[in-house]
Amino acid sequence: MAAASISVDQEEFICPVCLDLLKDPVTIHCGHSYCKVCINDCWDQEDESGVYRCPQCRDTFTPRPVLRRNNMLAEVVEKLKKTEVQAASPAHCYAGPGDVECDFCTGRKHKAVKSCLMCLASLCETHLKPHLERPALKKHTLVEATTKLPEKICSEHNRLMEIYCRTDQRFICSFCLLDKHKGHNAVLSKAESTEKQRELKKERRKSQQRIQEKQKKVQELKQTVNTIKFQTQTAVEDSEIIFTEMISSMEKRRSEVTELIRAQEKAELSRAERLLEQLEQEIADLQRRVTELEQLSHTHDHLHFLQDLVSRRRSPPLDRAEFQTSSITDLQHLSFDGVRNSLSDLKKRLEEFCEEEFNKLLPHVKSVRVNLPSDPQSREEFLRYSRALTLDPNTAHHHLILSENNRVVRYSEKQQQYSDHPERFDSWLQVLSKESVCGRCYWEMERSGWEGVSIAVSYKGIGRKGLGNECGFGLNDQSWSLECSSSSLLFYHNKINTKHRFPPTSRIGVYVDHSAGTLSFYSVSDTMKLCHRVRTTFTQPLYAGIGLHRSVLNKSGQTVRLWDPK
Repeated sequence: MAAASISVDQEEFICPVCLDLLKDPVTIHCGHSYCKVCINDCWDQEDESGVYRCPQCRDTFTPRPVLRRNNMLAEVVEKLKKTEVQAASPAHCYAGPGDVECDFCTGRKHKAVKSCLMCLASLCETHLKPHLERPALKKHTLVEATTKLPEKICSEHNRLMEIYCRTDQRFICSFCLLDKHKGHNAVLSKAESTEKQRELKKERRKSQQRIQEKQKKVQELKQTVNTIKFQTQTAVEDSEIIFTEMISSMEKRRSEVTELIRAQEKAELSRAERLLEQLEQEIADLQRRVTELEQLSHTHDHLHFLQDLVSRRRSPPLDRAEFQTSSITDLQHLSFDGVRNSLSDLKKRLEEFCEEEFNKLLPHVKSVRVNLPSDPQSREEFLRYSRALTLDPNTAHHHLILSENNRVVRYSEKQQQYSDHPERFDSWLQVLSKESVCGRCYWEMERSGWEGVSIAVSYKGIGRKGLGNECGFGLNDQSWSLECSSSSLLFYHNKINTKHRFPPTSRIGVYVDHSAGTLSFYSVSDTMKLCHRVRTTFTQPLYAGIGLHRSVLNKSGQTVRLWDPK
């Protein structure tokens, strides 16, 4: 017959004294079981009274009971130990190299999970349970298991050092406070630790602020690097254009000189060809005359010979040797050495000029420094970057009226007859500028009442149709908005708002440094007071925006004006 498998709880076989599995178990008259050694130790302390109690139920026995081994219980515990060894991972249950050992385990030590500063002992999961269950032990201070408990004990008084002497900057026990440290500035270790934690928190906060400042500098430096690359590339491209134009000009001059030389060549070749034809004709005439004279010399009729000879001498001479010789001499002395010499001289002078100019250019190149100019401070400095913006009628909501060359917007209860343009806001009372904003740009907005007015900048890709957050200024990652009221300002971006208490102002200035990634709102008066500043990275051109809110609009013709710097 197969043996039945019975599941037992290890807790039922724990000794209440050592809190470990029973070893050499004995059962006393009340029915409770203990390790034989444990119960004997307890009863040894009661020999003087002669009354022996059960450590659990406190039943008394007189005289001292004789203890006998509970063989059945011992066998069950032994099997339970074998089962535990098979089921549990030694690395998990027992202490290994570097682990803190449980001070209550006998035999092979289990891994401690907590240390008690009151008991000055380390506890495994099993021996920790009384500290978690018994009211008296729950008051003890538990920390992560540590091997440094001896360091927490006063070597002089053998007590826990739970006091910190600020005068001597060391931990002491309560006896030390009454002895060598009497009158010193001392607090509980916990209070000192709390104070130091507070100081560490402040230090950590300062370090975080410094990190943010450094990260800001990193961002600025990255922007500077981009600026350096951009300006360098622009300078290279400009120099390429100038050199290309110079090369083109030289090529043009080269072509002109070539044409001049070729034209002279053509003229002289034409002249030579004419002389050649003339010479060939004269040679033919002379050859014909030689032939005639040869024939005449063989004539035997003396009268005919003399008559013919006289008539030939009367004909004009054919000799033009002097003319021919001078013309040929001219052609033979034809040379472009003068052109070559002039060009060589020009080349030399150009090289000298370029060398001189390049020597002047070099210091300018080396002196180039890409300095990011600081943000303007006074209104005059801001106005250097001012730009006259106008509102785009194709983006204006049907209840917004634009006037004064599209620089003024106001709300109207009457719907305007605007065309159904794809860029028009059809639900939000908003309008964008026609001009985009890049680089450094500043503009101002005047109002006849700030309640319900939003001053915004936005990418062109902001939504236009519907009441969703993708269309509202400041409610998405496409736009930034400053909502104005009579008592405060609310900055919105991507649905996150920041509130500023700010006195009413009649004019708001907006300053954008696109490449540096800064967006600033100012209250404009005799001085420029910063309302809010954003540091980010702009990836697209920006457009100025104005938004009105129906919930707070008055009916007095409130207007918002884009100020004209002119």
